[in-house]
Amino acid sequence: MLPSSRRSFLKKLTCAGLAGAGLSAHGPAQAQAFPEAFSSFSVDVGPLKAKGLGPFADLVAQAALDELHRAFADRVNPRGPRFVLVITDVFLTPFPDAGSGFRGRDGGGGGSHDGMDGEALAVGPRGEILARHPQHGVLDVARRSTDPDEPGRAVALAQFYVQWLRRRL
Repeated sequence: MLPSSRRSFLKKLTCAGLAGAGLSAHGPAQAQAFPEAFSSFSVDVGPLKAKGLGPFADLVAQAALDELHRAFADRVNPRGPRFVLVITDVFLTPFPDAGSGFRGRDGGGGGSHDGMDGEALAVGPRGEILARHPQHGVLDVARRSTDPDEPGRAVALAQFYVQWLRRRL
């Protein structure tokens, strides 16, 4: 048998490391797999209310809850865990047209984005968290700065966020 070259040794070592990383990466992913069906849906905007967003947080919660019921309507089972969406942060850009007018130079929006952070939780009957899925959602904004419509943008952002959850889960 010929002695291995340094290159082939490093290649084997790298492949072994990647294979080991793949095994460890699949373990937690299986443990965190979301169930196929849920008994109920709720939205927690406590973190937003703690930041002083009161009625705005309630608007976001209601929009997200309505979209959860619509998007996950085919995944309801009374014996499943509860689906809890915790919304931790909402960012609405103060310059929805990015200062370049409604259409921008390239014909698209001005490049401004609204964003939302949160986490979807599958909660068992005793309150234990069975699975979690953190997510950051970003939505392009194409509005005139003279008509920013923050409530409408917040509702659209919450709906978009839940639709992405549906795709991911």
